[in-house]
Amino acid sequence: MLEHWGVALATFFATIGPVDVAAIFAALTASASPAQRRSIALRGCLIAAGILVLFALLGQQVLASLGISLPALRTAGGILLLLIGIEMVFGRTSGATSTTDDEAHEARLRADIAVFPLATPLIAGPGAMGAAILLMADAEGDIARQGAVMGSLLAIVVFTWICLLLATQLQRVLGVTGMHVVSRVFGVLLTALAVQFLFDGIANSGLLDR
Repeated sequence: MLEHWGVALATFFATIGPVDVAAIFAALTASASPAQRRSIALRGCLIAAGILVLFALLGQQVLASLGISLPALRTAGGILLLLIGIEMVFGRTSGATSTTDDEAHEARLRADIAVFPLATPLIAGPGAMGAAILLMADAEGDIARQGAVMGSLLAIVVFTWICLLLATQLQRVLGVTGMHVVSRVFGVLLTALAVQFLFDGIANSGLLDR
């Protein structure tokens, strides 16, 4: 059971990226008062948690209704997480775990960033949504494993909220280099996990039996 908790925590930490989100949050709320930052952080995390929980609970059923099998989901999810992991290791961004240039420009023009871009796509981005669906599907109806996934998801969202509250101090302590080191370490872990999902998806697809 500890293994399932560890995998889920590492996956959500890598796909959500609390430290990276906090750095962007600090930049976007530089002119906001402490009370405004606390309000935005809380609302953003609550909305993101709702989005991710919804995807975790209903995502597999929606995909099943479209005729998408579990092996296909594992393989596709593995590819998505692999790309995110590679981006994290090499310090590149494509919008899967961060905002694009156009989204960042629009965010700077908004007075309230709680829903966009904080809740989505910064916290509840494509990578985190895909990970939520994939991990819940991988639990295969095991209540304990599903509980580990949901608990890990909520734990990382709470940790993200704490990072947002301490965004300025966190940025000052870690610096750019420190934040990149954290991101790259979890990028390596996410890449290994993604490859395992790929192996499992291909092995369970029946393609190798033909």
